[in-house]
Amino acid sequence: MAEDAGGARPDQRIADRHEDADRSRVIAHQRTVAELAARHAALPADQPVRLAKRTSNLYRPRRRHRGAALEVPGLDGVLSVDPVARTAEVQGMATYETIADATLAHGMLPSVVLDCKTITIGGGVAGTGAESSSFRAGLPHDSILEMDVLTGDGRVLTATRDNEHADLFHGMAHSYGCLGYAVRLRVELEPAKPYVRLRHVRLNSAREWVAALRRVDAERQFEGQPVDFVDGVYFDSGALYLVLANFTDAPPYVSDYTRGSVYYRSIRSRSEDFLSTRDYLWRWDTDLYWTSKLFGLENPILRRVWPRRYRDAATQRRLQMWFRSGGVTDRVRAALGRPVEWVLQDADLPVETVPEFLEFFRREVGISPVWLCPMRLREPALLYPIEPRQLYVSVGFWWPVPLRPGQAPDHHNRLIERKITELGGHKPLYSTAHYSEAEFWAQYGGDAYRKLKAAYDSGDRLPDLYDKCVRGR
Repeated sequence: MAEDAGGARPDQRIADRHEDADRSRVIAHQRTVAELAARHAALPADQPVRLAKRTSNLYRPRRRHRGAALEVPGLDGVLSVDPVARTAEVQGMATYETIADATLAHGMLPSVVLDCKTITIGGGVAGTGAESSSFRAGLPHDSILEMDVLTGDGRVLTATRDNEHADLFHGMAHSYGCLGYAVRLRVELEPAKPYVRLRHVRLNSAREWVAALRRVDAERQFEGQPVDFVDGVYFDSGALYLVLANFTDAPPYVSDYTRGSVYYRSIRSRSEDFLSTRDYLWRWDTDLYWTSKLFGLENPILRRVWPRRYRDAATQRRLQMWFRSGGVTDRVRAALGRPVEWVLQDADLPVETVPEFLEFFRREVGISPVWLCPMRLREPALLYPIEPRQLYVSVGFWWPVPLRPGQAPDHHNRLIERKITELGGHKPLYSTAHYSEAEFWAQYGGDAYRKLKAAYDSGDRLPDLYDKCVRGR
């Protein structure tokens, strides 16, 4: 390639411009973080600090806002993407949608991309979560190489797996903003192709489903074809599906489930399907799995007139929380003699216990479908102490359950919590929890939490994990 009039090759000049743009973004980011630290320092010392976010993916009603709000503008972008090193530098409030769009432009993706567009990467690390790459790639924190954290005591610290703040690095997962907020993260990337092929494999029992999953997990292939992603759905005790997906370049057709069709229904009606990679990432977002039924959005007429920009998980989450916090639906149902309990939970279970849990769930709770997502930790997480490198399944269920006369308002949720503990699993804390303090700290790294709190938030500026996740403060 010839040099241009300025004496540099055109491709080198393009590279230089990208470097200049990245450099200016980094400088702006550093200034924004300094301003954030200054705002934190200026907040009243006698009030707890809470993050002021426009979006949330939590499903536990907060009784009331307490403390001083810390605004975080300007921390929602991608600073750089390096397809050669297979890393991206991103800000803590960047959503997975923003990050995926930026990295897909380079033919790359984060190793784990969570299922709803508005989940931020900082929130994904602090709250954990599993997706269909998690059987091989772990949870969100497993693909982080480095992070800058604004700690509760006001410092901005760089934490890695093996530096002087390694305890903070390993303690951020499942900390829910009780130690600090990640403001910059370096995340691992992996190559991605433009399309994904899906295969829907029906199994006739939970034991068959587990056996098939174990084979796929061990071999990373099914019927001679590679498997990059695995999740599944339980429809009833005789109809469970493994959904196996792999990247592909040239699909014979491409489905679109952002319009009239509903994604989860396709699992039972098609043995094979094809999606763009971007649509595959957000396949669950349009209908918030299947909970859009709560608002009639599987009705073809209502679906057609409902604005597409509001047909997403964020809108439906806001509607659900409005109904729950206002108590309108609950009061109407109670007045009609049909009270309900909202059961919106995940259960992260050792793979061998899934058949027993699903039978218990069918008998005692009785809602379906249920999402099944294989997962494993690559490395220990101090506040979410499931066994690293062991295969688990995240079992997700989200629906109001009828209460029978005499049952307590939290009857089913407490039953589920006890069963999870009995089976050696753990429950993510994005929704309601009902543990006593002793039960809670026995399961969620009590000693480790206290050491981390003393090291990085000795003044208790940030909320206590139990207060936040169980008491709803």
